[in-house]
Amino acid sequence: MFALADHLIHLEAEPLPRDLSASAASALLTSGAACRAPVSGMVYGCLLNDRAALAALGDAVNAPPYKAPPKAPILYVKPRNTLAGHRARIDVPDDRDGVQVGASLGIVFGRTATRVSVERALDFVAGFTIVADLCVPHESVYRPSVRYRARDGFCVVGPTIVARRHVEHPDDLPINVQIAGRAPFDANTSTTMRNVAQLIADVTDFMTLSAGDVLTLGVPHGSPVAHVGDEVRIAIGTFEPLHISFVGTAKTAGETR
Repeated sequence: MFALADHLIHLEAEPLPRDLSASAASALLTSGAACRAPVSGMVYGCLLNDRAALAALGDAVNAPPYKAPPKAPILYVKPRNTLAGHRARIDVPDDRDGVQVGASLGIVFGRTATRVSVERALDFVAGFTIVADLCVPHESVYRPSVRYRARDGFCVVGPTIVARRHVEHPDDLPINVQIAGRAPFDANTSTTMRNVAQLIADVTDFMTLSAGDVLTLGVPHGSPVAHVGDEVRIAIGTFEPLHISFVGTAKTAGETR
């Protein structure tokens, strides 16, 4: 069981997360505190759950290798090395390509979920968080590439997990990504093929999700690309915004690329 009373925050300088009121969490973040990812379980990304993203494939969705529109959610794992928190500094592997900043609603599970009905789906949710699902820009969504999606720090989560009772309408939350010096990118959780409850039902029909696991609702189509030196702010609804800095990659000993 993963129980959450209010807003869970894991400060970088502290060994354990804290469950605080919204005002207390906001005060810490306003002071400039950096955080770890406030999650402990597996993080699963979801592809093509945005209507515009699926529409952008056009007739290609019926051609090889796809051959047909997806009948079930397309999932991929964001492994532990990808996890980072509020005010993380993320290496850009190649500044010519940059890093796509996919802002997604993270659904955090409070208990084991197997073959959950749509009607009961939200009963299994402990809370929600912001997930910056990062990847190297690429065209194919067939068999999601580990090389593009699972680099160190490519799943920035937080700054808090907001208890479900504070999120009345998870299927109608504004999403805003601001990269300093550019026009903001705006989206909404209402544009998904499967809403929160339907996605939970469809995923748990073929796999079990455990307490503490995170399932993302999916990345909006047309998400912006960040480059070295960019400062990014991601907001969803009234959640405390997530801040990320993008920096040049420093080669380590033994690296050959």
